[in-house]
Amino acid sequence: MIKFVAAAIWLCAVAIGAVFYSFQNAEAKLDAPAPLPLMGGLDSIKTDIVSVPVVRDGRIDGYFLARLVYAIESQKLAKLSVPPEALIVDQVYSYVYGNPDLDFSDRETLDLDVFRAGVRDKINEKVGDELIHEVLVEQVDFLSKEEIRDNTIRRRLQAGQTAREMAKGFKEH
Repeated sequence: MIKFVAAAIWLCAVAIGAVFYSFQNAEAKLDAPAPLPLMGGLDSIKTDIVSVPVVRDGRIDGYFLARLVYAIESQKLAKLSVPPEALIVDQVYSYVYGNPDLDFSDRETLDLDVFRAGVRDKINEKVGDELIHEVLVEQVDFLSKEEIRDNTIRRRLQAGQTAREMAKGFKEH
């Protein structure tokens, strides 16, 4: 009988100790600062592909294509009176046209960090506040006029071949 009483007291002491320990551990977790989410809790806006014609010496050399993601504060985003995508695309156009020294055709000299910082600064300057914190590049391409022309001819030839194959298939049946 004494063994049962001692075992019961021991079980109660272990249970009380476990409850006490769990409460102490829970308080320590509440007192610890919460980890910051990536990019400090900023929202992101992803644009569609922006296609900007690159004009040199009064003629179009090609097209700059970009899909960008912007890290933006949600409170400031809610205060905008224009759609943010329209503002962003407008400023990308303004930045590309306003910087004739950007040479998209030479991939080795194109500095993406300078491009991202320039677009960010141009948007923040337009808004008059630090709206955009970071510009992330999802896709950047430059297509010259020759590449576009070659792709168009190739598509037409493929479409013509497909039409001929379909017509041939109809004749056989």
